[in-house]
Amino acid sequence: MLIIGIAGGSGSGKSTVVQKIIKGLPQGSVTVIPQDAYYKDNGHLTQEERARINFDHPSSIEFTLLDKHLSMLRKGFAVEMPIYSYLTCARAGESIPVKPTQVIIVEGILIFSNPRVRRHMDIKAFVDADPDDRLIRIIRRDILERGRSYNQVLTHYETYVKPMHLQFIEPTKRYADIIVPQGGANQVAIDILSSRIMLNLSREEQGKPS
Repeated sequence: MLIIGIAGGSGSGKSTVVQKIIKGLPQGSVTVIPQDAYYKDNGHLTQEERARINFDHPSSIEFTLLDKHLSMLRKGFAVEMPIYSYLTCARAGESIPVKPTQVIIVEGILIFSNPRVRRHMDIKAFVDADPDDRLIRIIRRDILERGRSYNQVLTHYETYVKPMHLQFIEPTKRYADIIVPQGGANQVAIDILSSRIMLNLSREEQGKPS
């Protein structure tokens, strides 16, 4: 099994990079585990309290559960991945069964900030993008997917996203084995990363150490 970490700032294009990597790999060989599924359940909070949740701080993630699930998958056991809703800030009653596959991709803004989670990763990639480009994507996403107004998005960005990026996300770039500038638009970097994954898979199939 090969576990790959894809990190980077909010709106950097991580999801696009992941999708392009998956396209180049054998069908059924990849499982994606989004960090967002492991946000702590805050469904008990009031609407005002939910509006103040700092989703860009490491304390918002249940890293203990993510660490446990990655360990179980590495050992060949299936896990039950939580389902999290940004609209309710709560986990659903049901979960998503995840079985071990040849490649596990863990994707999220804070996955390199936790040493226990980071140690599972065989390859670590940091998706980089200009702050202006990230902000534009954040505005579009939060309005369409998270029900925020334009002013709410900007206030949230200034209060949480930007300062947390500088404090907790940007510094984790040093842990990356490869940096992907310009996000999903950098096909060359994506091809290099995909080729490295295929090489590791080929070595595993041949019984050689990766």
